Amino acid sequence: MRLLFVGPPGAGKGTQAALVASRLGVPHISTGEMFRDHVASGTDLGRQVQELMEAGAYVPDEITVAMLADRMRSPDTDKGFILDGFPRTIGQVASLDKLLGPDGLDRVVLFEVDEERLVERMLARGRADDSEQTIRSRFKVYEEQTAPLVELYRSRKLVVSVDGEGPVDEVTERILRVLEK
Repeated sequence: MRLLFVGPPGAGKGTQAALVASRLGVPHISTGEMFRDHVASGTDLGRQVQELMEAGAYVPDEITVAMLADRMRSPDTDKGFILDGFPRTIGQVASLDKLLGPDGLDRVVLFEVDEERLVERMLARGRADDSEQTIRSRFKVYEEQTAPLVELYRSRKLVVSVDGEGPVDEVTERILRVLEK
């Protein structure tokens, strides 16, 4: 099953993608984690990514697409995967469509969570790149750039919505139930 998890920053996409991927026996592919690994390793890409993340900006598409294409060539993606963090824009949807070919995605899982709760969640994580100003900037970018791709996927009849609030295990079960339909 080829899935995309999408929703505002801090909605629990990464946590849920890892849990659901484990239950489905497919890899969780997080562009954010790929970026953080490069930052932690101190690579040239990592230094570029760190500057962008600290400013609340997105990494340029060509860097993200190249990293994702390389990851998608791994045999563990043959039975499916869960994407988390890409695509975030309409332009990236075209890149993903090209990368995946005619079969494309099976479902797009949209996380719905109240913005104020998300700010609290993200501040509680204690990440260096999670100041309130940076978080609010990410929400603005999400609304401007990412929300429109949800409408595109809705027109393809791929979107299923999930209430992202509540205990982690309850949210996981909600996701698995909507995927069974």
